[in-house]
Amino acid sequence: MTTEPEVEARTSFGGPEIGAIAHLYRGEMYRSKIWRTRLDATTNWAVVTLGIALSVTFADPQASELPLVLVGGLLCMFLVFEARRYRFFDIWRTRVRVMETCFFGPILRDGGTDTSNGWPEILADDYTGLYFHISYAEALGRRLRRNYGLIFLAQLSTYFGKLIIHPTALQSSQELFDRAAIGPVPGEAVLLVCVLFYGGLAAFAFATRRFSKAVGRAHSFRGHVDRMRILTATEKF
Repeated sequence: MTTEPEVEARTSFGGPEIGAIAHLYRGEMYRSKIWRTRLDATTNWAVVTLGIALSVTFADPQASELPLVLVGGLLCMFLVFEARRYRFFDIWRTRVRVMETCFFGPILRDGGTDTSNGWPEILADDYTGLYFHISYAEALGRRLRRNYGLIFLAQLSTYFGKLIIHPTALQSSQELFDRAAIGPVPGEAVLLVCVLFYGGLAAFAFATRRFSKAVGRAHSFRGHVDRMRILTATEKF
């Protein structure tokens, strides 16, 4: 049987408040969509840049593999940009998910809203003091695992493909080192830097996999952010 406090909690919003929240949801959904488009644009830049490097490298049998090496720096730059954009996108996405799971969901399922878990206070705190819900390292790790891991893998595969089979197949390990050499830098050093670079990316992606520490204006807000995570239980894009 539903108790009186539970009935009050489920009927605490009137018509004007529900209408205001509906308009607020539309606004947050629009902002989430805009920032999602910005994320896709950064990824597209990375893919197009890698494609240009591939075209230049394999256009001629005598072409150097240097463009495939240099494009790694550009990919890192795009990853940094995208991680910053992802932190902003996560703000709007989280607000949308709170309203979907805690407001619209109960209305559709039970015919009323339930404020007993404190979601209005959490959402109000997020509006009165804007702060990020995830750290920069967590954003970098997410985008690296979701998008840029495959892009870096494509770059690495084509780089070694260039060394091994283009324009002719390798005949010895020494020939591999000779092809990998860049100007006065010996091939052994280039390959060592390559291993350290990609190994570092893989280690960073793995280390941040379990990162769930939100950062905000002050440590006192961390509890609110953790509660918001529990309320939304949203998939990590």
